[in-house]
Amino acid sequence: MRRVQAGDEAALAALMAEWELPVKALIARIVLNAREADELAQETFVRVWQQREKFRAGAEFRPWLFAIAVNLARNRLRWWRRRPEVALEEWTGNAASESGDRSAEIGRRGGMMGAEALERAERAGAVRDAIAALPVELREAVVLFEYEQMSHAEIALALGTTPKAVETRLYRAREKLRKTLAKWA
Repeated sequence: MRRVQAGDEAALAALMAEWELPVKALIARIVLNAREADELAQETFVRVWQQREKFRAGAEFRPWLFAIAVNLARNRLRWWRRRPEVALEEWTGNAASESGDRSAEIGRRGGMMGAEALERAERAGAVRDAIAALPVELREAVVLFEYEQMSHAEIALALGTTPKAVETRLYRAREKLRKTLAKWA
């Protein structure tokens, strides 16, 4: 990051190569749209370049980067909420039906292993749907904690809140998920 702060574009390319997939995955889990995640990931790195002077030497890069990505994802969700003329199915694409098609194909291929694979795929789909149904502030905390393996302090930095607030959000999210996913327990 020091090289990026000095204006080294090659250093930015190296950061992008290392962090592009984690940033896309994070954004996709928040906005629930792969196409939007690609666009927002690119915008994240544009912002990294534009705001490079604001990065404090000695600070952790990952929470700073993810804070930019989460803020862009939040802004996009707000933008979509103000423009309700676009159907939700059109916005989110066919990811759910595609995963269902893949699950059915796995199930057709092979007997008991197919049934086990189908059940795992259904369970994974139910978890994805349950996380997607969470309010944005809870979903962000869950995605950063469970998928990105960030500490409460790192999440607090990324979301602009306190570690205690992160702990509360995770507790509330887990309670909602526990109720939603009770049939899978």
